Amino acid sequence: MAKASICTIGDEILIGQIVDTNSSLLASHLGGLGIIVSSMCSLPDRESDIVSILSRELENNDIVITTGGLGPTKDDITKKSLARLFGASGWRQDAAQLEINRAILHSRGLDLLEENLAQSLVPDCCEVINNEYGTAPILVFHKGNKFLYCLPGVPHEVCNVLAKVMKHIEMHFHCPKTIHRNLMTFGLAESALSKKIEDWETSLPPYIHLAYLPNTLSGVKLRLSLYDATKDGEEELERRYSSLKAILKDEIYAEGESSLQEEIAKLLCGSTETLSAAESCTGGKISELITGIPGVSSFYLGSVTSYAISVKEKVLGVNDATIEKYGVVSEEVAEEMARGVRSLAGSTYSVATTGLAGPGGDGMNPEGTVCIAVDGPLGSRSRRFQYKNDRKRNIERFAAAALDMLRRYIIEARTTPRS
Repeated sequence: MAKASICTIGDEILIGQIVDTNSSLLASHLGGLGIIVSSMCSLPDRESDIVSILSRELENNDIVITTGGLGPTKDDITKKSLARLFGASGWRQDAAQLEINRAILHSRGLDLLEENLAQSLVPDCCEVINNEYGTAPILVFHKGNKFLYCLPGVPHEVCNVLAKVMKHIEMHFHCPKTIHRNLMTFGLAESALSKKIEDWETSLPPYIHLAYLPNTLSGVKLRLSLYDATKDGEEELERRYSSLKAILKDEIYAEGESSLQEEIAKLLCGSTETLSAAESCTGGKISELITGIPGVSSFYLGSVTSYAISVKEKVLGVNDATIEKYGVVSEEVAEEMARGVRSLAGSTYSVATTGLAGPGGDGMNPEGTVCIAVDGPLGSRSRRFQYKNDRKRNIERFAAAALDMLRRYIIEARTTPRS
């Protein structure tokens, strides 16, 4: 199997000014082709480092992919460094990229400057893959059977040119068939999942690989992978996948790549049922997650961010006696919030949160405490959860737990006979 190295170029990454999202995206696509990513590194905007480090990576890998350093400013020296590395004797104007650049700039009401013109100049020893989404083309260099792909650093440009780059790689390398099967789970921690499927995992043949991929917002994704797949291997993968589903049952909320909010949208889109939310400690996070899914306007009516007690009482109708007796962080208050927003919005279902994201507790509850309630045709349901994370992760866990409770409630309501 071919090996690849992914290298980011730019001081802005090394000083923490921007977050590198390109490397994970590239690694995912390379893995899908059956290419092994053996290393990742970040390089400064210094010609000597670019030349020496990329020389090393080319010695150790079949494919090197770089991102960054192709802008119109003087500090972007990647192209010059690669011309030196691959022994270019001169430069040529790539006519197709020049026209793309002219069209992009004119569409923005801008003229083609000398700096933009220079971006379509490429070393005479490289192949060009045109970039319709930006002014820097993809440069492809090769020595023998070693290939280096030089991509721009802007994430949306990388995302849009990836298909072309992967197609080029497929043309020049053997890409064994790779199969990934995913199960999305929620409610069990990674350690608890591992214990539950211990015997199943121990019995896996060596050519089927299992990965645990935890995420605060989506739970734990279990990924079964088969590399260099054969027909017999595919059949065995499907048998193992089916037996895993039989063990986990209700812990699974989706197959493939999905999220809790996407599963809720699948349940409610196209129906006459509607949803509303009342959020205190989650501060709108539930609403943000739901409205990030296209088409949810067909069922999502809106939310109330009732951070203050006065808003809980005056807008949602939470009884002050309930707060006095049970405390604002209580299942009783969460249920009244859920009923209040459901009545206010006229929705079929509602979900509500009240808790302490931290830092610090309230004297009755430690930080990381949340009470969640859902309301609908089956009446109110509530639960108390306790998490031990920082404020940001607590809020994410609160919102995810609320979405999972809501999802389970909707499924139960759909399958429960009405009297």
